Amino acid sequence: MDPHLIGYLGFVVVLILLAFRVPIAIALGSVATGGMLLTYAWTPWLPFSLSAAAGPVGSLLSTTPIDFINSYALSTVPLFIFIGHLAFQAGFTTDIYAAARVWLARMPGGLAIASIVGCGGFSAISGSSVACAAAMGRIAVPEMLESRYSRTLASGSVAIGGTLGSLIPPSILFIIFGVFAEQSIAKLFLAAAIPGLLTLLGYIVVVMIWVRVRPDSAPMPDLEIARSNRGEALARCWPILMLFAVIIGGIYLGAFTPTEAAGVGAAATLALGLVLRRLDLGKIGEALREAVTQSAQLFAIAIAGKLFVNFIALTNVATQLTDWIGAAELSVFLVIGLIALLYIVLGMMLDPLGIILLTLPLTLPVVESYGLDLIWWGVIVVKLLEIGLVTPPIGLNVFVIKSIVGDKIPLERIFTGVSYFLISDFFVMLLLLFFPILSLFLPSLL
Repeated sequence: MDPHLIGYLGFVVVLILLAFRVPIAIALGSVATGGMLLTYAWTPWLPFSLSAAAGPVGSLLSTTPIDFINSYALSTVPLFIFIGHLAFQAGFTTDIYAAARVWLARMPGGLAIASIVGCGGFSAISGSSVACAAAMGRIAVPEMLESRYSRTLASGSVAIGGTLGSLIPPSILFIIFGVFAEQSIAKLFLAAAIPGLLTLLGYIVVVMIWVRVRPDSAPMPDLEIARSNRGEALARCWPILMLFAVIIGGIYLGAFTPTEAAGVGAAATLALGLVLRRLDLGKIGEALREAVTQSAQLFAIAIAGKLFVNFIALTNVATQLTDWIGAAELSVFLVIGLIALLYIVLGMMLDPLGIILLTLPLTLPVVESYGLDLIWWGVIVVKLLEIGLVTPPIGLNVFVIKSIVGDKIPLERIFTGVSYFLISDFFVMLLLLFFPILSLFLPSLL
C-alpha cells in the first residue's frame, strides 16, 4: 500500500475516533502505532509482514516518549501550571478582580470589564485558558448575576476572557508550539504580548458598546467607593504585579530562559504565599495535586502527538502536500485562509492541544515553503485556537462556565454572549495577519 495513502487514512481515522469522543491521547497514539506498523509492513522489497514491522515500531515506541519528555523546554509546562494553581490558592487572582471591580464599578458594564481584566491578570502568570475561565467564573459570574447583569453578558464576558490564558504569555500552547516547531519560546512569549493586549482591549470595547446599546444588561450599582478603598485594593495586587515583572521582565531582559523564569516564578509565588500567610500545607498540597494531574494529562497528549508526528514523517504526507500546493501556485493569502478555516472548523470539535498536535505535521511544512515567519505564525495559530475555545458545539470555556453556573444560565445563552466578542477576535486577527510587526516588534528587540 502507498505510504501516502496510509498517512491520509490516519488523519481520517483520528477524526472519526475523536467524533466518537475517544480521548485525544488514545486516538493519536493508537493511529500512529497502527499506521507505522502498516507502513513498515508494506516495505516494497519485502512481502507484507506485521511481525517484521514490529521491530522498528517497537524501537520507536520505547525511545520516543522518553526522548520527548526528557526535554528542558517542556519542564516549563508543569511549572507554569503550578504557578497558576498556587496563585489561585493564595488568593492573588482574587485580588486582581477585586481591584478591577473597585476601580471600574462606576463604569457602565464595570463588573464585566473587571472580569475581563481579571482574566488578563490571571493569564499573565498561569498560561491555561480553562484554569483562567474556571477561577474567574467562580468569582465574577455570581457577583454579576447578583448585580442584575444579563445572564448573556455575565457568562459570555468570563468565557471569552478566559481565552486570554492561551494568548497572553506565558502560555502553555506557545510552549507546545515552540517545542514541536523548534522555535524560541522566549520569542513566542514576547510576540504574543501586543496581540494579547489588543485582544483584551477589544473585549472591553465590546462590553462598552453592548452596554451603550442595551443599558438594561448592566445596571449601575448603588455604591460609593472611597479613594482609600481604591488605594487599598490596588495595593493588594503588588504580589501578582511582581510575579509578572519577574517572569516576563526576566525573559525580556535576558536574565532568564523561559524554563528558568518558570522555576523562579514558582519559587517566588510559593515564598510570597508563605510570607503573606496566604498558603498552608493543605493549599500547597492541593496546588501540587492539580498541577501534577493537569501536567500528566498534557504530557500524555503530547507524547501521542509526537508519535503522530513521526508517523506523518514516515509516510511523507507533508512533503507531498507541500509539493501539491507548490504545483498549484496558490497565493499565500489563499493558503493562510484555508489553514485558518481548518483551525476554526476543528476548533468547533476538538480541544486546542489536540488541534495543534494534529495539524502541525501538515501545516508547518506548507507555511515554511512560503517563507513565512514561524514566530508570527505561532501567534496566528494560538489566536485561532483561542477562538476555537468558545465556538460551538464544543467550546471548552463555555462548558467550564456552564459547569459553574449550573441551571441558572442555559448553554445557548452563554454561546450567544460569546458570539458578540468573536467580532472583536476576528478584527484583531485581521490586524495580526496584515500587520505582522504587531507580533514581531518585541521579539526583534530580544
